Amino acid sequence: MEQENFVKEILNALKLHGDHMDRKFDQIDQRFEQIDQRFEQLEEKFDNRFGDMETRLDRVEKKMDGFRVELTETQEDTNYLLGKNAQHEKKLHQLFDPHQ
Repeated sequence: MEQENFVKEILNALKLHGDHMDRKFDQIDQRFEQIDQRFEQLEEKFDNRFGDMETRLDRVEKKMDGFRVELTETQEDTNYLLGKNAQHEKKLHQLFDPHQ
């Protein structure tokens, strides 16, 4: 009889300990869910920020492309004008220095 009571007490203690551990695991699960929600929020914020940055970089890239086109056109114009200037200087030298 005494052994039965002893076994029952052990079983009861194990059940109480199991219940306590279940509550602790439930608390841990809740904390992990909270952490997971925080990570999801952070991920969403990062996605939004990266999307904003990508949009801004696209705008900067378009501006840079425009500057490149303008610079190329300016360089072409400059080269054309330098060529014309050289032609005019050659004509002026021919007009003022007839010995050539």
